[in-house]
Amino acid sequence: QQVAVVTSPSGAVIRDIINVATRRFLGAQILVVPTRVQGADSAPIIANAITRVSKLAPSFGIDVMILARGGGSLEDLWGFNEEVVARAIAASTIPVVTGIGHETDFTIADFVADIRAPTPSAAAEIVFPVRSELVDGLLRTRERISLALRRNIELNRHYHESLIARTK
Repeated sequence: QQVAVVTSPSGAVIRDIINVATRRFLGAQILVVPTRVQGADSAPIIANAITRVSKLAPSFGIDVMILARGGGSLEDLWGFNEEVVARAIAASTIPVVTGIGHETDFTIADFVADIRAPTPSAAAEIVFPVRSELVDGLLRTRERISLALRRNIELNRHYHESLIARTK
């Protein structure tokens, strides 16, 4: 129903995630949860945002959370290496997908999350399927179910006819 994105509201990350989401799944519901994503005091702020989203998820119909930040130095990403953030992710009642930094950046948050994406855009691609592919897959599944039901009905009809023939 809805995806919460915990990130800075002013960076390129949120624009990239929204771009990916609208390209792949038009009409996607995104709740931006603004938070500080770097600095000496960022870890408790990030953890608080994660905890708030987790608590509000049932009320707002939030299915998954993306925790994202663009690339930077080890110091810039350090807030995502703090225990308070790891514990908040582990305690989340909904799945957490991280997209922190670039492909080569790994944080403790990535190891605690349900899924780690190499970039924020890749996190959005994991969370938002291509709508047309999803619809095609559902149509193929419906056809397979319909065919299986027709075969089952036909087999049961033949079995029923054979029982009737034996009783004559």
